Amino acid sequence: MFKINENYLKLPGSYLFSTIAKKVNAYGNENPEKKIIRLGIGDVTQPLAPAIIDALHKAVDEMGSEQGFHGYAPDLGYEFLRNTIAKKDYEARGCNIAPDEIFVSDGAKSDSGNIQEIFATDNKIAVCDPVYPVYVDTNVMAGRTGTYDINTEVWSDVIYMPCNADNNFAPELPKEIPDLIYLCFPNNPTGATITKDELQKWVDYANKNGCVIIYDAAYEAYISEENVPHSIYECEGARTCAIELHSFSKNAGFTGLRLGYTVVPKDLKSGDVMLHSLWARRHGTKYNGAPYIVQRAGEAVYSEEGRKQLKAQVDYYMNNAKYILNGLKEAGYTVSGGVNAPYIWLKTPHKMTSWQFFDYLLENANVVGTPGSGFGPNGEGYFRLTAFGTYENTVEAIERIKAL
Repeated sequence: MFKINENYLKLPGSYLFSTIAKKVNAYGNENPEKKIIRLGIGDVTQPLAPAIIDALHKAVDEMGSEQGFHGYAPDLGYEFLRNTIAKKDYEARGCNIAPDEIFVSDGAKSDSGNIQEIFATDNKIAVCDPVYPVYVDTNVMAGRTGTYDINTEVWSDVIYMPCNADNNFAPELPKEIPDLIYLCFPNNPTGATITKDELQKWVDYANKNGCVIIYDAAYEAYISEENVPHSIYECEGARTCAIELHSFSKNAGFTGLRLGYTVVPKDLKSGDVMLHSLWARRHGTKYNGAPYIVQRAGEAVYSEEGRKQLKAQVDYYMNNAKYILNGLKEAGYTVSGGVNAPYIWLKTPHKMTSWQFFDYLLENANVVGTPGSGFGPNGEGYFRLTAFGTYENTVEAIERIKAL
């Protein structure tokens, strides 16, 4: 008789955004006359930039000829894309990252979930609280998190690093030393950032204690303030302790195209074993590469025209963020984020729980956000709104909220 992976049964409920989608769909079916504005999931709304569309068309035409046809992609990704990433994302920022330390994939979500496979199941993880659910859930699936306490909503074998108003939603170094540390800056869901000096403390801590930092830099394109690092490799010593995840979804609108990359430096080792070799083995065995046409589109992201067009898109979303931030402040809400990230983090009013406020907004303003408790225990009493809607819908949503 076959057996299942019983770790899946430990997961409480369904995936956060699946639960939200079910609730919103049910409300929409019961109220078909209502215009629902979705500022919950972090999906983009602006069309692909012209430079990217041109690259896609050109690559599609290539695929239609015998000379230009491409089959399976190389394990790490095409050299034209990895060379461009190494030059534009790292060399330009003074970071020493070689093209063959870059692994191209179909997105940061996949990599953030899969990276844990190269580590032993008895490694202890540390996560920010609140946190992007994928970091925790995939470790639950692997059997690394212990037992779940339904009352406290915490896992016995996870080290939670509280992020709250008292520490400006940035975690402190954990007293209990973990093996793996998940960090995401600019942060999802809170929109918080840390300075380069503060990030250097994490790198020093990891090197001193033999930890690996899994650094999610999915939102680095939204950084507007000085001294906020775009990459952990801007910090001295990061090559011996850090893996970095990048996405093309938020900086270039590839949520539907699917493209990302992970950096694993060859200096990062367990004894004599390079984590680079383990990830290369996993990557080559379980993955056949992002499509050629999508990787050509990724290359266009770094072109002069591509950079100009995508900056305009980022500015568009951050203008939305500014409108949300200022509008909620005018309405008397306690808010943060929205400066270096497309997320606004607000305190729920009148001591409502996160899900109570979700229902209240949906039913009374027909606006969808994300309950903070879905990101962890310290997210209770908070709520996330995204700036990825259209400007018109964003304005309408905030005016509806202000009218409550």
